[in-house]
Amino acid sequence: MPTSNPPAAETVWDLPPLILHPFNERIPPSALLDNSKAALMLSGLIPSDGADPEDLSRRLLAGRYGEVRMLFFLGKDVFRWMDQCLDWVARMPGLSAEPSDAPGDKAGAGEWRAQSFAALLTSSTPADVKEKLLRWGVSDYTSIFCRAIGLNTLFTAPPAFEFLAEEFLRNYHRYADSLFRCYLESEPYRVLDPRRFQFVLYASGEYSRMLESQWEGEAG
Repeated sequence: MPTSNPPAAETVWDLPPLILHPFNERIPPSALLDNSKAALMLSGLIPSDGADPEDLSRRLLAGRYGEVRMLFFLGKDVFRWMDQCLDWVARMPGLSAEPSDAPGDKAGAGEWRAQSFAALLTSSTPADVKEKLLRWGVSDYTSIFCRAIGLNTLFTAPPAFEFLAEEFLRNYHRYADSLFRCYLESEPYRVLDPRRFQFVLYASGEYSRMLESQWEGEAG
């Protein structure tokens, strides 16, 4: 629903919330740190811990695979949110007729597509969402969301370790970045102004507690 009733071109719209679920991968922080150390040792940037290069390579690939899985599941949440946003737009009379917010919008602009919300999340992240991500300790959120979306354009389920080439695992971030760029450029989409299209970010547990509190208030 819009948060105010000015002319349509000035209305501020509240999109569905973006709800992020825990990964349930049981990957301890020490494993991610071990992956980073292995990468640095293989690059010669820090001294070796005595492990042979083959063992370091195995540790690196195992860590990279864990990162791919976590990003994949994050991307599932983001795609779920983008689908909810498209459904929301379809139920907002008159919204689809609004002009695009960006003077540099792509040719053929006017179409509401999932890419509209992907770009809003990654390129024009609303200030409140940025602030919350930083409070969570997520500073490189743009790259994380871009790669999560990119991987979900390629995989419908997290791939098994043995199905991924070593080259892909070592450099998955570059491939995921390229996949995201291809996704945004695949078709024209409406560009959204973050001052006019806002949403709230929740962890799933936080959102559940909020709903429970609301229900208890209504029951009382």
